[in-house]
Amino acid sequence: MRGGLRRMRSLWGLLAALTLWSVWALTSSAALADSGVLPPDALDREPIVGGQPADITEYPWVVYLTNVQGVQFCGGTIVRATKIVTAAHCVAGKMPAAVRVVAGRQDKQTAAGTVARVGGIWIHPDYRSPLEGADVAVLTLVERIPRQSLPPASPQDGELYRAGTRATVLGWGATSEDGSTSRVLRKVTVPVVGDAECSEAYPSRYSSRVMMCAGLPQGGVDGCQGDSGGPLVAGGRLIGIVSWGRGCARPGSPGVYTRVLTYHQDIRQQLE
Repeated sequence: MRGGLRRMRSLWGLLAALTLWSVWALTSSAALADSGVLPPDALDREPIVGGQPADITEYPWVVYLTNVQGVQFCGGTIVRATKIVTAAHCVAGKMPAAVRVVAGRQDKQTAAGTVARVGGIWIHPDYRSPLEGADVAVLTLVERIPRQSLPPASPQDGELYRAGTRATVLGWGATSEDGSTSRVLRKVTVPVVGDAECSEAYPSRYSSRVMMCAGLPQGGVDGCQGDSGGPLVAGGRLIGIVSWGRGCARPGSPGVYTRVLTYHQDIRQQLE
């Protein structure tokens, strides 16, 4: 679902490109040269690569975000009837009135489900860019969404972050790096990757306190552009938020997700 630092391709056409450039500009070219790790495409992640179509009735809490013209740019998760968890980079700099949340729509070319207006956007105060963590936001809807919600990971769910745990990532993002986004909801199952392996893949960039990784060593399955903000699910809990990565489904480049457990209390406060 991700794609280069894939999640940043929030699919707002030129706006997405400008956003990607802004994030890249935050880190000096000298610093990137020193790290020798992340190419300029690292922050765009979009659709599910190597996955399969998913039934929205099986995952009723997964949603996608659009602009007022109906163009999808990110994913999200229903955690309360009026609350959506997504990535901060998806909505940073956007006004609530410019965002819509679509729930219960498996095929983007249909009119199924519910389209809800956004009344408020909370972005974690520590957020600067996906590379620095705190890539989490909570949207407050004007209308309630009549769909099942998914609980965020809590302190009791620490075992779900163990290496090898099977997790599912969902979204309408690209199905190949630099490809077009998917018309239908897709899913892929990937194992949680240990922090040591993630640090090796992204030296000087990966922070185990606020991030987590998932994917196969050989690549082939992953989130990509358009999947940003969408859920990584294990044990019936939202454990990760699609955030960034290097390309889509590349060998030795697992997808990087916001570690929801770290922000459990922050999210909980926004749900009260």
